[in-house]
Order: sequence, then C-alpha cells, then structure tokens
Amino acid sequence: MVQATDPAVDESSRPLSSADSTSEPEILERYEEETPTASHALADESAAGDQDDGEKGAAQIDHGDIEVKNLGWNDRVNNVPVPLVGGLDNEALWTLIRRFDKQIFHVKQIQEPPLGELDLTIAADEEFSPQKLRAQLERFYMVVLVGLFSVWKHIVRLRSWREYDRTAWFLTVYTIAWLTDLLLPSLGIFIIVLILSDRSRKACFPLAPPALIDSKTGGVQKPAAGVLASDDSMTGAPQKHQGEAVEQEARNFVTSLSTIVVSTAAGKHPQGDPDNDTAPDPTEITDTISDARDTAVGRATSPEHDRAKKPVSDAIWAKARPTMRLLSEFVDTWERLGNVLSPAPPFHRHRPKLILSLVMVPIVLASYWTSAYVAMKAVGFGCGFLFFGDPIIMRVLSFVNRTYPRWEKYIELQNTILRGVPTNAQLTITLLRIGEKNKAPLPPPPSSDKPPPVEPHPTAGQGLDHLEGATEEEIEAAVQPDPIVVDAVEEEQPAQDAQPHKRPHRIMNLLRGAAKGGVKTALAADKAKARAGVQKAKDRLGVVKDAQPNPVTGPIRFPARFKGLKGHAYITATATTPALSWTSNIDDVKPSWTTAIGEIAELKKIGGLGWKSKIIVGWAMDTEIVDGLVITTRDGSEFHLTAVVMRDQLFNRLISMGAQMWEAW
Repeated sequence: MVQATDPAVDESSRPLSSADSTSEPEILERYEEETPTASHALADESAAGDQDDGEKGAAQIDHGDIEVKNLGWNDRVNNVPVPLVGGLDNEALWTLIRRFDKQIFHVKQIQEPPLGELDLTIAADEEFSPQKLRAQLERFYMVVLVGLFSVWKHIVRLRSWREYDRTAWFLTVYTIAWLTDLLLPSLGIFIIVLILSDRSRKACFPLAPPALIDSKTGGVQKPAAGVLASDDSMTGAPQKHQGEAVEQEARNFVTSLSTIVVSTAAGKHPQGDPDNDTAPDPTEITDTISDARDTAVGRATSPEHDRAKKPVSDAIWAKARPTMRLLSEFVDTWERLGNVLSPAPPFHRHRPKLILSLVMVPIVLASYWTSAYVAMKAVGFGCGFLFFGDPIIMRVLSFVNRTYPRWEKYIELQNTILRGVPTNAQLTITLLRIGEKNKAPLPPPPSSDKPPPVEPHPTAGQGLDHLEGATEEEIEAAVQPDPIVVDAVEEEQPAQDAQPHKRPHRIMNLLRGAAKGGVKTALAADKAKARAGVQKAKDRLGVVKDAQPNPVTGPIRFPARFKGLKGHAYITATATTPALSWTSNIDDVKPSWTTAIGEIAELKKIGGLGWKSKIIVGWAMDTEIVDGLVITTRDGSEFHLTAVVMRDQLFNRLISMGAQMWEAW
C-alpha cells in the first residue's frame, strides 16, 4: 500500500485505523495500488482503458464524478444502465452477485499471491457451519445437478430418434469409428472440437429447455411447474429475474433433504453460538422423536444402554468439515470448466480452451497407438500395484512430502491446466473490482415482494425448430400454463385451513401468538438492558426490521448501528487513503471512527440474532432480521456494525475496493 504523500496526513506514516481518528480525508484524484493477482490486474486495465473487448458497460468507463457514480442503487430495473458490464447482460450479472452474497460469509487477507493467479480461494482451515454446508449444497444443485439434468435430457433426445437427422449422424460416425477400431481416438477428437468451437456445441447439442423434454420419450411435455416461465430450471417455475427459479429449486432441494437431517436445515453448530443464544434448541426435536420411538417399542435409550451414540455423532461432525470442503472444491472445478467453455468478460476467451485442448492431445495419441491388450494389461498392473504396493507408495509419499512440502498444491487443477480460470465467485469479485476502479460500484440485484407472474417468459417455445418430433401446436400447448397445476398450488394454502386441519392450526396460531408476545417482551427488555449498558443487548437493538420501507442506501452511505447507537457507515473513495467511517450524525464532518480500506484484514458476516432466536423471531413476528458485519484491521482493531441495511452490498464494496488478496473462510 502506498503511503500518503501529504505531510498533513503523513504523521509518522501512522495507519488511519484507530477509533479516535477524526480528521477529514483529503481529496486525491487517483491513488496507486499493487496488482497482486490477475483479478486486480484486469480491474486496473479496465480503469486505464487498456482492454479492447468491444462494447464497454457503464461500470467500465470513467464518469468523471468526484466521489462515485450511482448507477441505480435505489432505482427501478428499467432505470439501470444497460449493460453494466460489456459482454454480460445485467440479469446474468445480478445472478452472479446474488449467488456470491449467499456463498461468501467470511474472508481474511493473505500475504502471498495464490498459485492459481486468482484470490478468494478456499482456506485450508475453512470453518464449518451447517449454514455454509447448506450454501454449498445449493451450489451443488444449481451448478452440477442442473447441468447433469440437461446432459441427460440431451441423451434422451438422441436415443428417442425424434430428431432423426441428428441421431443418424451420431450413429454414422460412431459406427465408422467402431468398425475401424478408432472409437477412443474419435471420442477424444470430438471432445477437443467441442472445447474449441462454440458453433460445434450448438450444432451437435442444440439447446432446448430441459423442463420441456420428457425424460422417457424425448418428446415435449408440460413442465413440472405447469408453465414454461424459465428455460434454465428443472421445473420451468416462474421467476422475477434470471436465475431465481433455479435458486428456489436449490433451496427447496436442501429443505427437502433437511426433513431427514434436521440439524442441517436448522444450522446447528456443535460448538454453540458466539452470542450465547439461550433460545430453545429445535434440533433436539430429532433426538427426542427418535428416543420416543425407541421407547415405544421397548428399546432402552439411556446413555448407559447406547454407548455408540456419542462416538458415532462425534465421528459424523468430525468428517463434516472435510466433506464440505470436498464438495465445494468439486463445485469450484465444475464452475471453472464451465467458464473455460463459456468464458465471461473480462477474462481471456481462447487461451484456457487451447490449454485444455492440448491436454487432450496426448490422450488421443495414446489411445490411437495403444492396443486393447496393452491397455488392459496396464489397467491390471495399476490396480494390483495400488492394492499390494502400499509399502512402496508410503515411502515415496514420505520422501516427496519431505522434499516438496507443498507438492499437492502444485498439481491441483486450479494451479495447472485451469490456472487463471475463475470460479463464479472469483469472476464476481473481479467484476466488483472493475466497478470500484472506475468509481462506479455495481448496483445490487433488484428485489420485490410481489410474486412472479404465472405465465410463459417472452421467448418461451421460440427457436425450437430442431425438435423435429414435436409440432408447433404441441410446443405452444406445453409452454402455456396448466390450470390444474397452477390452481393446485394456489389452493394449497386455503386447503390447509380446511375442516380436517382446523383444530391443529388453531393450536399453532395460539402458540404463535404467545411466541409473538414473548418476543415483544424480550425486545422491550433489550432496550432497557441497553440503556443500562449491557453490550449484548446493544448489539440486538434494531435487528428486527419494522414495517417501514428501507431508507435510501448506498453506494456511499449505509444505515448501521455501532454499540447500539443509530448511525451510518459511509465509504470515502476520493481520499489519499480511501476509508470506511461511522457516525451517529451524517451531517457531522468528524466521524466517530475511521479505518482505511487498505488496513482491513478480515471481514465477517454475522447474524443479527443467534440462529435459534432467529428461527423463533422470524416465525413469530413474520419479519426480516437485519444482520451485521465485523471489520478487523491489521493492528487488531475490531469494529462490530449491527443492523446494517444492505449488509451484503457494504461487504462487497469493502472487499473489492482495496489491493488486498482474500481467502474464503
């Protein structure tokens, strides 16, 4: 980080991170920063105008504003400039940001540049929590399962012979390759062509909404949601903005799994919550029901009779973190491969494809020159060596570990053939940095409380002429809403209040009313405790959102509390040292505290309440809980902001403004 050059600010080069710093930052047009990763370098190239990628978006040009350009942070979607980033439509950009907000919870600064040229990699000692596991399971659904679902629908279409010409061509090529004993080399060459050529992928695998394809016949079917309102989802469900239908499916997928594993859905952490949440524990319901069932059949459930319970439970929790890490690394690799085939600006479009294709060339040559007999012999030898050669393998690994301690890192895909290829999170932070470098922060994804319309999207059913086995009338009938399915969903809630369920719902409403009264009493008690100086109570003030609409927020000013006091966190970007400040009076030029953006070493999202209290308050009050953010600086100072309106957007600005390299925890 370059030190301030103004002598009035220099004062022994003391970093601006202490709480007693009240001097107003001085204006400077531009400040120099390092570019430690490819992500930082791409952002700098965008600000310098060195990129020649054709169309530039509103976030990629210098608007000449003194502070930052507001590109529509509080405007309607129609008033936001199009495009924000050249080569990427706004809906796709907002999808990336929305999923980034759900994936990244906690980041720490790292000092050494990562081997893969991009920061925001997963820390080796990443913390485990069921909330993170849930986020990774949702990513797995959105990225992997939806992709495999689309692949399966392509296979079904080919096998059905409904697209006669396409299937005939595949059969012809396969037959010739089989007859000439060139099946594996032909498959390798085909994969290389698919990697290098977008046109070949579109010609060999023409797109069709997977929800519209029958998985048994390969023909056209009515989507599971009763209407084709989204092309990229498994159900065709309605959505207000691109990608929301898949996100809802992923959320429901994990929720359905949570009926089996209740603790994952509730977010139970074996070490407890940092705020000593004393609310009742919903995850104990699982053990209680299980014990009651065992007792009913005459099976003893006491610890003396069941000494396997604790060891098994401990073993499952011990393996939870490495399992979550393997899952996240697998999804990261899948995303990188997707970004090789369909690169997004500003990353290189052709180099990753060439590298991946060159890796396939030796495989193709080996498959051509190796006979089936030699291949089978080699496979047999390899299996035998792995099974019986453990002493040799362990000695070799021990030698390699002593000689090259980090050898595993050097052979990871992200540091070799996929070096410099981003995950979706790394792509998102690069785009955020580009906006910050041009003093045009990317606006947050739009949101609305209104449900999405139950109607086909504007282009539903168009461009499907390649579905030769389906007529236009069949396609049109399939994409239109099915009254039976739509009415069944709309009548589901009224049906719950019908006569057979009337008494249980009265009991639930009675419990909910009692819980609501208890929550209001607790909130009133927190106010009294806060006035008495109890810090825990101060941190809970304002976290339960009232019925008033959100105030005008961002990109500079963010309503937030500090030590229970109402105020605003605001970002100053046009200073010798860009800084984050907080004040209880926005008109006061001297903030309560200021910390330089470049001095931030750690950012952590925290809940406004403990996870158990959050469940109870959300259910009883039917309202949103406003969460907080903890900022830690290099000198160990910690600033705990609570009830932060648009917390995710403040977090995104802080991690993308400076030259820090981040690691996800």
